[in-house]
Amino acid sequence: MQFLVYLLSYPLLILISFLPFRLLYVLSDIVFVFVYYVFGYRKKVVQANLLLAFPDYTDHRRKEIEIKFYKHMCDMFLEMMKTMSISQQEMEERFVFKNLDVYLDLEKKGKSIAMMMAHYASYEWAILMNTKISFGAFAIYKRLSNPYFDKLIRKIRSNFKTRLIHTRESVGVIERNEIQKNKGLYGFISDQSPRSRGKRHLGLFMGIEVPVFTGAEMLAKRFDMNVIYLKVTKVKRGFYEAEIEILAEDVKNVPDYQITDLFLKKVENQIIEAPEYYLWTHKRWKHQ
Repeated sequence: MQFLVYLLSYPLLILISFLPFRLLYVLSDIVFVFVYYVFGYRKKVVQANLLLAFPDYTDHRRKEIEIKFYKHMCDMFLEMMKTMSISQQEMEERFVFKNLDVYLDLEKKGKSIAMMMAHYASYEWAILMNTKISFGAFAIYKRLSNPYFDKLIRKIRSNFKTRLIHTRESVGVIERNEIQKNKGLYGFISDQSPRSRGKRHLGLFMGIEVPVFTGAEMLAKRFDMNVIYLKVTKVKRGFYEAEIEILAEDVKNVPDYQITDLFLKKVENQIIEAPEYYLWTHKRWKHQ
């Protein structure tokens, strides 16, 4: 059944990827109507998350954010499909790195780099960075339950020289690279909600205490990596800017969880500034 769904979907996704951006966003507006008004995709989750994050906002203000978010989410999904066929030149026009020199200076220090990111704006298009750096680029990701769509996502995200590694493979891959003296850039989406079982660091996110992933920080300390935050902002529809911010260099002397907490604070500041570009459909606060 999973293969059949994939088989029927794949030609359509390929076709979508070749649409010019003007038509892509016309399609996105149509998809929005179905996703939001007809199917109500995860509406209750989004509304509950917005209420938790912004309890002092009026219902009207939260509704505005909700609608803007769904429009952005539809754009982002189709932009991800566009990655299957977009040229490097066109992506460079739409996804601009403001201060890549900060990252390149870190490379010269001879340590691998952990890059922490959030589900904000166009985190998918950050793969463009891999065409501009010397280190090997690896994205840590969680495997999808549908193996065929997992393969598709791997293909999309592997464009522009990115190598995807599953969360369970990350320690082995990094360790092997370090032994072979192959320095790497390792990308972590670090604002997801971990399982509630076992020992977890509790951090404040939008004023709510929740368990948080500490994998990026712990691996950075284990392998003595520098840590950066990739701050992605949406300039306008289809156009983004990315800014590199250093979270820590001498990581082994940084108190445990300080890097993770600093990352969460930076994400929180972005959400407060423009909440419609955060991925409100995932259950970030389910273990509050």
